[in-house]
Amino acid sequence: MKRPLQQIAEGVGARLIGDGSVAVSGVASMQSAGPDDLVFVEDEKHLAAALKSRAGALIAKEFAASVPCGRPVLISDYPKLAFARAARMLSEGSQMEDWHGGVHPSAVVHATAVLGPGVCVKELVVVDARAQIAEGTCIGAGCAIGEGVVIGSACEIYPHVTIYPGTTIGDRVIVHAGAVLGSDGFGYVRDPKSGQYEKFPQVGRLVIEDDVEIGANTTIDRGALDETRIRRGSKIDNLVHIGHNCQIGENVVIAAQTGLSGSIVIENGVVLGGQVGIGEHARIEEGVMLGGQGGVLPNKVLRGKGVAFWGTPAQPLREYLKQLATLARLAKKD
Repeated sequence: MKRPLQQIAEGVGARLIGDGSVAVSGVASMQSAGPDDLVFVEDEKHLAAALKSRAGALIAKEFAASVPCGRPVLISDYPKLAFARAARMLSEGSQMEDWHGGVHPSAVVHATAVLGPGVCVKELVVVDARAQIAEGTCIGAGCAIGEGVVIGSACEIYPHVTIYPGTTIGDRVIVHAGAVLGSDGFGYVRDPKSGQYEKFPQVGRLVIEDDVEIGANTTIDRGALDETRIRRGSKIDNLVHIGHNCQIGENVVIAAQTGLSGSIVIENGVVLGGQVGIGEHARIEEGVMLGGQGGVLPNKVLRGKGVAFWGTPAQPLREYLKQLATLARLAKKD
Protein backbone atom coordinates (compact mmCIF):
# COMPACT_ATOMS: atom_id res chain seq x y z
CA MET A 1 0.00 0.00 0.00
CA LYS A 2 1.19 3.52 -0.73
CA ARG A 3 2.24 5.75 2.15
CA PRO A 4 3.35 9.40 2.08
CA LEU A 5 6.98 9.95 2.95
CA GLN A 6 6.06 12.23 5.84
CA GLN A 7 4.27 9.32 7.48
CA ILE A 8 7.18 6.98 6.82
CA ALA A 9 9.69 9.50 8.20
CA GLU A 10 7.70 9.80 11.42
CA GLY A 11 7.30 6.03 11.65
CA VAL A 12 11.02 5.28 11.32
CA GLY A 13 12.34 8.31 13.19
CA ALA A 14 14.04 9.97 10.20
CA ARG A 15 14.33 13.63 9.19
CA LEU A 16 12.62 14.39 5.90
CA ILE A 17 14.14 16.71 3.31
CA GLY A 18 11.79 17.46 0.42
CA ASP A 19 8.12 16.94 -0.37
CA GLY A 20 6.50 14.82 2.33
CA SER A 21 3.35 14.28 0.29
CA VAL A 22 5.21 12.09 -2.20
CA ALA A 23 4.02 8.53 -1.70
CA VAL A 24 5.88 5.24 -2.17
CA SER A 25 4.52 1.72 -2.23
CA GLY A 26 7.58 -0.49 -1.85
CA VAL A 27 11.29 -0.93 -1.28
CA ALA A 28 13.90 -2.09 -3.77
CA SER A 29 17.57 -2.27 -4.64
CA MET A 30 19.17 0.59 -6.54
CA GLN A 31 19.29 -1.57 -9.67
CA SER A 32 15.61 -2.52 -9.71
CA ALA A 33 13.95 0.51 -8.08
CA GLY A 34 11.12 2.34 -9.78
CA PRO A 35 9.46 5.72 -9.11
CA ASP A 36 7.27 4.25 -6.37
CA ASP A 37 10.18 2.62 -4.51
CA LEU A 38 12.40 3.58 -1.61
CA VAL A 39 16.13 2.74 -1.53
CA PHE A 40 18.82 3.20 1.14
CA VAL A 41 22.46 4.31 1.15
CA GLU A 42 24.78 3.63 4.10
CA ASP A 43 28.09 4.58 2.49
CA GLU A 44 28.72 7.96 0.85
CA LYS A 45 30.55 6.28 -2.04
CA HIS A 46 27.24 4.67 -3.12
CA LEU A 47 25.28 7.92 -3.12
CA ALA A 48 26.01 8.64 -6.79
CA ALA A 49 24.61 5.24 -7.79
CA ALA A 50 21.47 5.89 -5.75
CA LEU A 51 20.96 9.24 -7.45
CA LYS A 52 21.22 7.56 -10.86
CA SER A 53 18.50 5.07 -9.91
CA ARG A 54 14.81 5.54 -10.72
CA ALA A 55 13.84 5.44 -7.03
CA GLY A 56 11.23 7.92 -5.86
CA ALA A 57 13.04 8.59 -2.57
CA LEU A 58 16.02 7.41 -0.59
CA ILE A 59 17.17 6.94 2.98
CA ALA A 60 20.75 8.01 3.77
CA LYS A 61 23.02 9.32 6.48
CA GLU A 62 23.74 13.00 7.08
CA PHE A 63 26.16 13.13 4.13
CA ALA A 64 23.17 13.30 1.76
CA ALA A 65 21.60 16.33 3.47
CA SER A 66 23.76 18.87 1.62
CA VAL A 67 23.70 17.15 -1.80
CA PRO A 68 21.07 18.17 -4.40
CA CYS A 69 19.25 14.87 -4.83
CA GLY A 70 16.30 15.87 -6.99
CA ARG A 71 13.95 13.79 -4.86
CA PRO A 72 12.92 13.51 -1.19
CA VAL A 73 15.54 12.17 1.22
CA LEU A 74 15.03 10.64 4.67
CA ILE A 75 18.06 11.33 6.88
CA SER A 76 18.84 8.66 9.47
CA ASP A 77 21.91 7.65 11.49
CA TYR A 78 21.02 4.05 10.65
CA PRO A 79 19.71 3.95 7.07
CA LYS A 80 19.53 0.16 6.79
CA LEU A 81 17.49 -0.10 9.99
CA ALA A 82 15.19 2.73 8.89
CA PHE A 83 14.81 1.02 5.50
CA ALA A 84 13.80 -2.25 7.18
CA ARG A 85 11.22 -0.45 9.31
CA ALA A 86 9.88 1.38 6.27
CA ALA A 87 9.56 -1.92 4.42
CA ARG A 88 7.53 -3.30 7.29
CA MET A 89 5.23 -0.27 7.23
CA LEU A 90 4.72 -0.61 3.48
CA SER A 91 3.98 -4.33 3.65
CA GLU A 92 1.39 -4.16 6.43
CA GLY A 93 -1.80 -5.68 5.20
CA SER A 94 -0.27 -7.03 1.99
CA GLN A 95 1.98 -9.89 3.07
CA MET A 96 -1.00 -12.01 4.02
CA GLU A 97 -3.69 -10.17 2.13
CA ASP A 98 -5.48 -13.44 1.31
CA TRP A 99 -5.62 -14.47 4.98
CA HIS A 100 -8.99 -13.21 6.12
CA GLY A 101 -10.48 -14.01 9.49
CA GLY A 102 -12.58 -17.15 9.77
CA VAL A 103 -12.29 -20.93 9.69
CA HIS A 104 -12.08 -22.76 6.37
CA PRO A 105 -14.75 -25.47 5.95
CA SER A 106 -12.08 -28.17 5.62
CA ALA A 107 -10.39 -27.27 8.92
CA VAL A 108 -11.10 -29.34 12.03
CA VAL A 109 -11.38 -27.24 15.19
CA HIS A 110 -12.20 -29.02 18.44
CA ALA A 111 -15.27 -27.78 20.26
CA THR A 112 -13.21 -26.83 23.32
CA ALA A 113 -10.64 -24.79 21.37
CA VAL A 114 -10.87 -21.02 21.80
CA LEU A 115 -10.30 -18.72 18.82
CA GLY A 116 -10.03 -14.97 19.35
CA PRO A 117 -11.50 -12.26 17.11
CA GLY A 118 -10.14 -12.15 13.57
CA VAL A 119 -8.31 -15.48 13.78
CA CYS A 120 -7.77 -17.09 10.39
CA VAL A 121 -7.67 -20.89 10.08
CA LYS A 122 -6.89 -22.07 6.56
CA GLU A 123 -7.52 -25.32 4.67
CA LEU A 124 -6.97 -28.70 6.36
CA VAL A 125 -5.80 -27.26 9.68
CA VAL A 126 -6.38 -29.35 12.81
CA VAL A 127 -6.80 -27.51 16.12
CA ASP A 128 -6.97 -29.91 19.06
CA ALA A 129 -8.81 -29.74 22.36
CA ARG A 130 -8.37 -26.73 24.65
CA ALA A 131 -6.00 -24.95 22.26
CA GLN A 132 -6.15 -21.15 22.49
CA ILE A 133 -5.41 -18.84 19.57
CA ALA A 134 -5.52 -15.11 20.27
CA GLU A 135 -6.78 -12.19 18.20
CA GLY A 136 -5.57 -11.66 14.65
CA THR A 137 -3.39 -14.76 14.39
CA CYS A 138 -3.24 -16.59 11.04
CA ILE A 139 -2.82 -20.38 10.85
CA GLY A 140 -1.69 -21.57 7.40
CA ALA A 141 -2.94 -24.56 5.45
CA GLY A 142 -2.19 -28.01 6.80
CA CYS A 143 -0.97 -26.95 10.25
CA ALA A 144 -1.48 -29.18 13.29
CA ILE A 145 -2.08 -27.38 16.59
CA GLY A 146 -1.84 -29.78 19.53
CA GLU A 147 -3.95 -30.15 22.64
CA GLY A 148 -3.70 -27.21 25.02
CA VAL A 149 -1.35 -25.19 22.82
CA VAL A 150 -1.49 -21.44 23.49
CA ILE A 151 -0.74 -19.01 20.64
CA GLY A 152 -0.71 -15.24 21.20
CA SER A 153 -2.06 -12.41 19.09
CA ALA A 154 -0.97 -11.26 15.61
CA CYS A 155 1.11 -14.38 14.97
CA GLU A 156 1.82 -15.71 11.48
CA ILE A 157 1.96 -19.51 11.34
CA TYR A 158 2.76 -20.58 7.79
CA PRO A 159 1.62 -23.85 6.14
CA HIS A 160 2.41 -27.31 7.50
CA VAL A 161 3.73 -26.19 10.87
CA THR A 162 3.29 -28.76 13.67
CA ILE A 163 2.95 -27.50 17.23
CA TYR A 164 2.95 -30.22 19.89
CA PRO A 165 0.98 -30.15 23.15
CA GLY A 166 2.74 -28.28 25.95
CA THR A 167 3.81 -25.38 23.73
CA THR A 168 3.12 -21.71 24.49
CA ILE A 169 3.77 -19.02 21.88
CA GLY A 170 3.73 -15.28 22.60
CA ASP A 171 2.51 -12.34 20.51
CA ARG A 172 3.70 -11.37 17.01
CA VAL A 173 5.61 -14.60 16.50
CA ILE A 174 6.34 -15.73 12.93
CA VAL A 175 6.78 -19.45 12.24
CA HIS A 176 7.68 -20.42 8.69
CA ALA A 177 6.54 -23.48 6.77
CA GLY A 178 7.39 -26.95 7.98
CA ALA A 179 8.69 -26.02 11.43
CA VAL A 180 8.09 -28.50 14.26
CA LEU A 181 7.73 -26.99 17.73
CA GLY A 182 7.63 -28.89 21.02
CA SER A 183 8.51 -32.38 19.79
CA ASP A 184 10.22 -34.91 22.08
CA GLY A 185 13.87 -34.37 22.83
CA PHE A 186 16.50 -36.97 21.94
CA GLY A 187 16.98 -38.55 25.36
CA TYR A 188 17.61 -42.22 26.15
CA VAL A 189 19.01 -44.34 28.97
CA ARG A 190 21.07 -47.39 28.09
CA ASP A 191 20.47 -50.68 29.90
CA PRO A 192 24.03 -51.94 30.60
CA LYS A 193 22.88 -55.55 30.66
CA SER A 194 20.94 -55.74 27.42
CA GLY A 195 22.55 -52.83 25.59
CA GLN A 196 19.10 -51.54 24.70
CA TYR A 197 18.05 -47.90 25.00
CA GLU A 198 15.03 -46.83 27.03
CA LYS A 199 13.38 -43.50 26.28
CA PHE A 200 13.92 -40.90 29.00
CA PRO A 201 10.70 -39.00 29.85
CA GLN A 202 10.07 -36.01 27.59
CA VAL A 203 7.25 -34.38 29.52
CA GLY A 204 8.40 -30.75 29.75
CA ARG A 205 7.19 -27.82 27.69
CA LEU A 206 8.30 -25.25 25.13
CA VAL A 207 7.85 -21.52 25.63
CA ILE A 208 8.40 -19.06 22.79
CA GLU A 209 8.20 -15.42 23.87
CA ASP A 210 7.03 -12.34 21.93
CA ASP A 211 8.48 -11.15 18.59
CA VAL A 212 10.41 -14.33 17.81
CA GLU A 213 10.81 -15.50 14.20
CA ILE A 214 11.44 -19.17 13.40
CA GLY A 215 12.62 -20.30 9.97
CA ALA A 216 11.31 -23.00 7.67
CA ASN A 217 11.87 -26.64 8.68
CA THR A 218 13.39 -25.66 12.01
CA THR A 219 12.79 -28.02 14.94
CA ILE A 220 12.69 -27.03 18.60
CA ASP A 221 12.29 -29.73 21.26
CA ARG A 222 10.37 -29.27 24.45
CA GLY A 223 12.04 -29.76 27.80
CA ALA A 224 12.61 -33.25 29.13
CA LEU A 225 11.28 -32.54 32.63
CA ASP A 226 11.26 -28.73 32.70
CA GLU A 227 11.16 -26.33 29.74
CA THR A 228 12.88 -25.15 26.62
CA ARG A 229 12.55 -21.37 26.25
CA ILE A 230 13.17 -18.98 23.36
CA ARG A 231 13.17 -15.45 24.73
CA ARG A 232 11.83 -12.23 23.28
CA GLY A 233 13.04 -10.95 19.95
CA SER A 234 15.25 -13.87 18.94
CA LYS A 235 15.53 -14.73 15.25
CA ILE A 236 16.12 -18.31 14.12
CA ASP A 237 16.92 -19.18 10.52
CA ASN A 238 15.84 -22.18 8.42
CA LEU A 239 16.95 -25.75 9.20
CA VAL A 240 18.05 -25.07 12.77
CA HIS A 241 17.70 -27.68 15.52
CA ILE A 242 17.39 -26.71 19.19
CA GLY A 243 17.45 -29.60 21.64
CA HIS A 244 15.55 -30.13 24.86
CA ASN A 245 16.04 -27.87 27.89
CA CYS A 246 17.89 -25.19 25.91
CA GLN A 247 17.57 -21.61 27.12
CA ILE A 248 17.88 -19.03 24.33
CA GLY A 249 18.21 -15.41 25.49
CA GLU A 250 16.71 -12.20 24.13
CA ASN A 251 17.63 -10.89 20.66
CA VAL A 252 19.74 -13.92 19.78
CA VAL A 253 20.41 -14.57 16.08
CA ILE A 254 20.94 -18.16 14.90
CA ALA A 255 21.81 -18.80 11.24
CA ALA A 256 20.84 -21.80 9.12
CA GLN A 257 21.86 -25.41 9.80
CA THR A 258 23.00 -24.71 13.34
CA GLY A 259 22.51 -27.57 15.79
CA LEU A 260 22.22 -27.22 19.56
CA SER A 261 22.38 -30.24 21.85
CA GLY A 262 20.37 -30.41 25.05
CA SER A 263 20.59 -28.12 28.08
CA ILE A 264 22.56 -25.34 26.37
CA VAL A 265 22.36 -21.73 27.58
CA ILE A 266 22.65 -18.99 24.95
CA GLU A 267 22.63 -15.58 26.65
CA ASN A 268 21.23 -12.29 25.33
CA GLY A 269 22.54 -10.80 22.11
CA VAL A 270 24.56 -13.81 20.96
CA VAL A 271 25.07 -14.31 17.20
CA LEU A 272 25.61 -17.86 15.87
CA GLY A 273 26.74 -18.26 12.27
CA GLY A 274 25.65 -20.98 9.87
CA GLN A 275 26.37 -24.64 10.62
CA VAL A 276 27.50 -23.98 14.17
CA GLY A 277 27.45 -27.03 16.44
CA ILE A 278 27.28 -26.81 20.24
CA GLY A 279 27.58 -29.70 22.68
CA GLU A 280 25.32 -30.35 25.65
CA HIS A 281 25.44 -28.17 28.77
CA ALA A 282 27.63 -25.54 27.06
CA ARG A 283 27.08 -21.85 27.79
CA ILE A 284 27.54 -18.99 25.33
CA GLU A 285 27.64 -15.78 27.33
CA GLU A 286 26.12 -12.41 26.43
CA GLY A 287 27.17 -10.74 23.19
CA VAL A 288 29.47 -13.49 21.91
CA MET A 289 29.70 -13.96 18.13
CA LEU A 290 30.46 -17.48 16.89
CA GLY A 291 31.43 -17.75 13.22
CA GLY A 292 30.12 -20.25 10.68
CA GLN A 293 30.94 -23.93 11.28
CA GLY A 294 32.27 -23.09 14.72
CA GLY A 295 32.13 -25.90 17.26
CA VAL A 296 31.78 -25.76 21.04
CA LEU A 297 32.54 -28.88 23.09
CA PRO A 298 30.13 -30.08 25.80
CA ASN A 299 30.19 -28.19 29.11
CA LYS A 300 32.40 -25.40 27.72
CA VAL A 301 31.81 -21.68 28.26
CA LEU A 302 32.46 -18.93 25.71
CA ARG A 303 32.60 -15.43 27.17
CA GLY A 304 33.46 -11.95 26.00
CA LYS A 305 30.84 -9.45 24.88
CA GLY A 306 31.54 -8.46 21.28
CA VAL A 307 34.30 -11.09 20.93
CA ALA A 308 34.25 -13.16 17.74
CA PHE A 309 35.06 -16.88 18.03
CA TRP A 310 35.89 -19.27 15.19
CA GLY A 311 36.91 -22.85 14.52
CA THR A 312 36.47 -26.16 16.32
CA PRO A 313 36.97 -26.11 19.20
CA ALA A 314 35.95 -22.44 19.06
CA GLN A 315 38.51 -19.87 20.12
CA PRO A 316 38.88 -16.09 19.77
CA LEU A 317 39.28 -15.15 16.13
CA ARG A 318 42.68 -13.53 16.60
CA GLU A 319 44.10 -16.71 18.14
CA TYR A 320 42.48 -18.83 15.44
CA LEU A 321 44.05 -16.74 12.66
CA LYS A 322 47.47 -16.90 14.33
CA GLN A 323 47.26 -20.69 14.40
CA LEU A 324 46.28 -20.79 10.73
CA ALA A 325 49.26 -18.56 9.88
CA THR A 326 51.60 -20.82 11.86
CA LEU A 327 50.29 -23.92 10.08
CA ALA A 328 50.76 -22.20 6.73
CA ARG A 329 54.41 -21.39 7.56
CA LEU A 330 55.05 -24.97 8.69
CA ALA A 331 53.51 -26.30 5.50
CA LYS A 332 55.87 -24.13 3.42
CA LYS A 333 58.90 -25.50 5.28
CA ASP A 334 57.88 -29.03 4.35
